[in-house]
Amino acid sequence: MAVARQDFAYGFRIDPVSQQTAQAAYPAHVDQMVRQLLLTSPGERVNLPQFGCGLRSLVFAPNTDALVATVKLRVIQGLGQWLAGIVNVVDVAVSGGATGAPGTLQVTVTYTLVETQTDQSVTVAVA
Repeated sequence: MAVARQDFAYGFRIDPVSQQTAQAAYPAHVDQMVRQLLLTSPGERVNLPQFGCGLRSLVFAPNTDALVATVKLRVIQGLGQWLAGIVNVVDVAVSGGATGAPGTLQVTVTYTLVETQTDQSVTVAVA
C-alpha cells in the first residue's frame, strides 16, 4: 500500500501532537502554494522580490474586458513561472466580488495537478 504524499503545511508551524513540522496532504499543499502566489504582490518577499501576481493593484480598476484579460495574464504567467511542473492551468475565471462590492475581485483558478493528473480548483477574493 502506497503512502499518500505529504508536504509542509502553510503557514509554517509545529504540530502539537507530533512536535514536528506540520504536514498537509500534497493536493492541499499545492492549493496553499497557489493561494500564496495569487495573494502576494511583487516586492513583498525580501528574498524573492518578483514573486506574486500583484492582483491587489487591480482591485479598483474598472470592471472591463481589459481587467479580466490582465488578471488572467498575470495569473497564468505567475503560475507558469513559479509552479511550472507542479500545475497546468486549465482556466482562470475573474469576476467582481460575490456581493459585487467595488474594490473586490474574485479569481477562480482551475488547474491540473501534474503529479496525480487530477483537476483542482481554488477561489480567492482579492480586496
